[in-house]
Amino acid sequence: MTRPNAGFTLIEVVVAMFIAAVMFALGYGALRQALQNRDHVAAAQARLGAVQTAMRVMAQDFAQIEPRPTRDATGNTVDAALSVVPGNPALATLTRAGWSNPSGAQRSTLQRVSYSFADGKLTRLHWPVLDAAQGVEPVPRQLLDGLTGVSVRLMESPGLWVVQWPPPGATSAPGPHPTPLKRLRPIAVEISLETKDFGKLTRLIEVH
Repeated sequence: MTRPNAGFTLIEVVVAMFIAAVMFALGYGALRQALQNRDHVAAAQARLGAVQTAMRVMAQDFAQIEPRPTRDATGNTVDAALSVVPGNPALATLTRAGWSNPSGAQRSTLQRVSYSFADGKLTRLHWPVLDAAQGVEPVPRQLLDGLTGVSVRLMESPGLWVVQWPPPGATSAPGPHPTPLKRLRPIAVEISLETKDFGKLTRLIEVH
């Protein structure tokens, strides 16, 4: 015979608290895992976006290489429109077209750009003026980090790839005046980025 208005026994209360604690622990673990997964996905998306942006910026620059050599600050030396020297921290230096000018400033639509790789970081630099001037410093922009290597190949002629530009063996007349050699452009450029997370990524860019 049960007693009226009987409460819970101590054992029942302990069992209920134990079950509640187990459910709370399971729920907290699932929530924590979900938050970690969300952060991991967000980080992976941000990283992928950074890689895609770096590739897009490089593709825009190399696709629009212009055969316009530039002068140094003294005016005595002419640098090639495109310069690539293996082993040089400056991976490539080039003159590109299509420099947007939304403010309508009085400047050229051509832009001098250089890429460098050091300490696992790929950096793009551009100069406010096309021909170098004393006191004018390049503007750096870090495109990507977490890299183990960056390489550039250039197609000199169909099927012939070189890693130096102007091409090895080509000769240039002495003097400050631009020569045809310094105006040379490749047919295509191949950029390879060796990343720690995505492995080796390669992009083939046709020079317009």
